[in-house]
Amino acid sequence: MTTTPATGERAVVVGGGVSGLLSALRLAQAGHGVTLLEERSVLGGAVARHTVGGLLLDAGAESFATRGDAIPALLEELGLAGEVVAPDPSGAWVRLPQGPRELPRTGVLGIPADPWDEEVRRTLGLAGSLRASLDRVLPASLGAGSGVSSVARLVRLRQGRRVLKRLVEPVVGGVHAADPALLDVDMVAPGLRRRMREHGSLGAAVLAQRQASGGQAANGPAANSPGPRRAGSAVAGLRGGMNRLVTALEQRLRELGVDIRTSTRVSAAIRDCDGKWAVEHGPAEAPEVLTADRLVVALDGPGAVDLLASAVPSLAAYRPEPGAEIKLVTLVLDKPELDAHPRGTGILVAPQVEGIQAKALTHATAKWPWLAELAGPGTHVLRLSYGRQDGGAGDARAVPESDGELFAAALADASELLGVALSSSDVLDHDVVRWLGALPFAAVGHKQRVETVRSLCAAEPGLEVVGAWLAGTGLAAVVADTFAGSARQA
Repeated sequence: MTTTPATGERAVVVGGGVSGLLSALRLAQAGHGVTLLEERSVLGGAVARHTVGGLLLDAGAESFATRGDAIPALLEELGLAGEVVAPDPSGAWVRLPQGPRELPRTGVLGIPADPWDEEVRRTLGLAGSLRASLDRVLPASLGAGSGVSSVARLVRLRQGRRVLKRLVEPVVGGVHAADPALLDVDMVAPGLRRRMREHGSLGAAVLAQRQASGGQAANGPAANSPGPRRAGSAVAGLRGGMNRLVTALEQRLRELGVDIRTSTRVSAAIRDCDGKWAVEHGPAEAPEVLTADRLVVALDGPGAVDLLASAVPSLAAYRPEPGAEIKLVTLVLDKPELDAHPRGTGILVAPQVEGIQAKALTHATAKWPWLAELAGPGTHVLRLSYGRQDGGAGDARAVPESDGELFAAALADASELLGVALSSSDVLDHDVVRWLGALPFAAVGHKQRVETVRSLCAAEPGLEVVGAWLAGTGLAAVVADTFAGSARQA
């Protein structure tokens, strides 16, 4: 049922991921008549679910960064605030060519606040910690200027090569599936260089960023990325899985009378002769055209630019590259030997490590007590992720392609990473999920391109473009940015 809009205006939202659902929610609450169009048969985008071994599990995002107020406010609004749970505090590990090491408990994207912390020193060695300590006496301006900079360049300048190779590369590989030499530091760690200028060093900036995030900040894979997240960092999940967020949003939208249409592809979005938006969707042989005062495009970057090619042709010059294809292998095992949680909540793999194809492993039943209780004694859920944006400089890992190859690789990699021999006879069930473009690629200079894209779209009355390709990786960034966009259009 579609309600009559209180404002007299109608809106179309293209894309049923989290940013599209949130845009539809705010438009409906503001009194607009809203139609949401999603090409897939289900809503939620990368916040998805699947059933493996009789367990309902997250197939995409499985946690969120707790920085800022946007997600806590949303969960309160949806009646989910009481369902928020913290991960187990045992922490994650990193696999280096030298062997497994505990991942330092403090940091942002693997960058340590204090190079003399015990875990950091064990990972870097004396020489590495000494070099990283120079960060404290280097000029605060070094690496903190207004020019664009990659994550790798900043870390190499301030704290040295060992911090980059042993900490930052495996963590950034888990977060963004890319080489830190290619990533814009101002997109993947917003505010970090500003805090460098304020506090005098990169380590001090990391500490300030952690404190601003409520005590600790991301030192593991992003909240909506497929690898393990550093336990103890400012992340949380929902009892039963993050997919409950999508279920709650869909229910609220239907209560508000939003017309939700899945399995329908949008083929065009143009201005009609009255200046309204005409959105064509449905089968090519009999498409339907919806007319709207407002249009929200909540697709990935390439999809958004392609859809708006006729209406905003100047966007073509800013069409981003597609994100990496990430392959996730979920294993449900009957293996009591894993009760000891040999690598805590999971393990990240440095690109230089040979003989292991995965870039990260999450021991989900070690990370989430609610899942361990649900699975029962001796039953364990592992999730391994494969694939990088560019192959990664110096990355020795091949990427298995077929489901059979991925299953075999996951068993072999999990055995090596956890130090427990696993065989197919231990597997109760497994599943392979592929995500194309779920992790947007924030290449150096991306922040400036985003600002230009927003300016071009703002010049078009009634148009809003949202999504992770503009907001940055992670549910916290997407939710905050989508709500900010809704406020601008109000």
